[in-house]
Amino acid sequence: MRVLVTRPRPDAERFAERLAAQGHEVLIEPLFEIVNLEDATAQIDLSDIQALLFTSANGVRAFCSAFAPRLPQDLDLLVFAVGDASARTAEEFGFRAIESADGDVVDLTALVTRRLDPTQGGLFHAAGSKVAGDLKGGLEAAGFRFRRVVLYETCALQALSAETQGQFRSGEIDAVTFFSPRTAKSFVRLIAAAGLGDYLEATIAVCLSAAVKEELEPLRWDSVLVAARPTQADVLVLLDP
Repeated sequence: MRVLVTRPRPDAERFAERLAAQGHEVLIEPLFEIVNLEDATAQIDLSDIQALLFTSANGVRAFCSAFAPRLPQDLDLLVFAVGDASARTAEEFGFRAIESADGDVVDLTALVTRRLDPTQGGLFHAAGSKVAGDLKGGLEAAGFRFRRVVLYETCALQALSAETQGQFRSGEIDAVTFFSPRTAKSFVRLIAAAGLGDYLEATIAVCLSAAVKEELEPLRWDSVLVAARPTQADVLVLLDP
């Protein structure tokens, strides 16, 4: 099966490796570019912080790019990650105490509330310019002091590449993977702009969640699959040969 991966790099490249290991042929077309903000370093203050919260692998990379971390003990801070990809990235950067919610923002809120005491310090969220869900509201309602700093922004692709458009027109793309509602919405826009709406009827859409699926409703697919849980592992299950 030839699979189009729409995630930003380097997440797309890592996911492509997993797909290739399953025997798939992969085409990468990131619909968003991740740009770290130049003034992010000055905004990071970890005083009286008991845990770091990461809702994406991009958040981990942006935090470590901006902050280093500055001191060895920063790597001993508790890290709570929304899912397996962000947890794995935090581990690669040297953090030593990592827990994954293995789900979405609701699962992350529940994990932090269950594991931490609000009186022991605040929470620091390394975020992008677009935030999904209400992590802040949920944790503040549980009594936590919540500090969010936007460390990166996502810049949308303006047009699908000629290669990707050509492969849709020739019927060579069997499946497209989507990991966020925003990516799915952008894909709908790009498909319409390229006049490719009639070329998806033999293609499968593979979605991280029901919210992602909703954004794809304007398009006609062969089928739309939704992961049992919003994790990369569950998306891969849908693409098992």
